[in-house]
Amino acid sequence: MSAERSIETTGDTVEEAIAKGLSELGGVSPSDVIVEVLDEPSRGVFGIGARPAKVRLKLFRVPTPPAPPAPASKPEPPARSRQSEAVQERSAPKQDIPIEHDEDESAAILEDMELISDEAAMDEDVRVAKVVLEELLSKMEILRTQIVVRRALTPVDGETNPWLLDITGSDVSALVGRRGETLAALQYVTRLISSRELQHRANIIVDAGGYKIRRSRMLRDLANRMADQATRSKRVVTLEPMPPYERRIIHMTLRARADVQTKSVGEGNARKVTIIPK
Repeated sequence: MSAERSIETTGDTVEEAIAKGLSELGGVSPSDVIVEVLDEPSRGVFGIGARPAKVRLKLFRVPTPPAPPAPASKPEPPARSRQSEAVQERSAPKQDIPIEHDEDESAAILEDMELISDEAAMDEDVRVAKVVLEELLSKMEILRTQIVVRRALTPVDGETNPWLLDITGSDVSALVGRRGETLAALQYVTRLISSRELQHRANIIVDAGGYKIRRSRMLRDLANRMADQATRSKRVVTLEPMPPYERRIIHMTLRARADVQTKSVGEGNARKVTIIPK
């Protein structure tokens, strides 16, 4: 597979188009590609003028194949013993944290951040992303703002500790949008441009006025309340549709509980989390 390979795919949503492209590239991970959104999806008016999302995925890194297993010195055990253990490990509830293509997978640890005021302590990724975000805000004529840099104290799922760029000032309310949609779009563009400049995936979170931190706390409280309700009633509780990073917060909050498990159901913007009592 060429490291320069790129493909274009379509889907009902940007996430669906990206997932299709990753599959067509041989099941590579999001960190192996640079994503360019060519067309946003549109429902049109009464179905007229509707169009799917269209994205281009450029493969800039070929995944390293796993090392071949060492030759066995004795006969293989029965199929049940090795394969079933692997299946059980993959299906264990505490491991069931969907990695969804929202580019905001680190949102669940936003409460565990440290302020970084010394530029010497910032790596190239966050310095590039900060410049990109400042230019985007200037183009948007959002001028009375400052960017505060924070970093997560712990990594998530083996990734590097994500950086957070928190936009503060008098104009930040306009950057959040309905349920954080404007902020999510700003983060997507910031990550896309930064990743192109760096030639690798930039693990950057963009916040505005601490919105994502407050939302994270609210979702954690909601997750535990609804889990308690599910165990009391012994019924599945279905939450409202949420964007991928918010669903991830629910999954990560409840994965340590032994009395419930979680699962995402539905498609596109209607995808939601169900909390299932054990």
